[in-house]
Amino acid sequence: MTGQSALGTDVKLSVITDEISMDLAHALDVMREFGVHGAELRGVWDSNIADLPLDRVREAKTVLDARGFVVSAIASPFFKCNLTDDETGETGRTHLARTRNLADQMDLLERCIDLARILDTDLIRVFAFWKKGPLTPEIEDRIVEAFREPVKIAELHRVTLALENEHACYIGTGVEAGRMIERVGSQYLKAVWDPGNAVFAGEDPPFPQGYEALRGNVAHVHVKDTATLANGEKTFVIVGEGDIDYAGQFAALKSDGYTGFISLETHCAPQGITKEESSRQCLAELRRLLDGLK
Repeated sequence: MTGQSALGTDVKLSVITDEISMDLAHALDVMREFGVHGAELRGVWDSNIADLPLDRVREAKTVLDARGFVVSAIASPFFKCNLTDDETGETGRTHLARTRNLADQMDLLERCIDLARILDTDLIRVFAFWKKGPLTPEIEDRIVEAFREPVKIAELHRVTLALENEHACYIGTGVEAGRMIERVGSQYLKAVWDPGNAVFAGEDPPFPQGYEALRGNVAHVHVKDTATLANGEKTFVIVGEGDIDYAGQFAALKSDGYTGFISLETHCAPQGITKEESSRQCLAELRRLLDGLK
């Protein structure tokens, strides 16, 4: 992947493109208005990137190259599945990805590695299984063991698996993600730090506590803001209108010499506002915060 400078000097800013539009070219054109040069790929042309035919993946690479973009990460659905195939019950969002069971996951990982090669990135976002109850020590042990084979495959292919803390999955907070990454103990398993998800998982505020637990293991950062409604429920809001201390978070990343991407995952569309307009408002505030670090 093309190198860029560290946070606060020449910020490596990215967006999950389907938060703006499923039309990749249009999403990139909007992103370019805000000086964004990284694209995180999840939903493209009404398909999850993991299910997009390879000829269309190559077409996406052509569209990206023509506009001067690099791929910051493959936002895969790896391990967004049940921990055991006999589990039932609610699941979270898969963002157009077809349902896969546990036995399908290694094939999914191999496909995502193929995508990474085509799209010239070495970062694949992963998860830690749909949450069906409390994260017990026994379940955590099983998750750690489940990652043994994937990290060996990642090492073989020299890609990094970036575990996102996701409130719909067993590993939802920064503390949980930090502990698990340390237990697996591989340089090929790092973190996608998502403060917004941490809030929904009960880690509120997520900074500094959640971030401190991940310090030194963050390979990618997702940005979405949260607020608490009058009834006590949490909701996603425009960046800067919520409660997360992103100014403090970005300052800490800069101080720590973070050189990865800051990637917007808008996740909100207030009434009467389109996803694109919500993302534009978030990008404007995100640029203001990041530019303030220079």
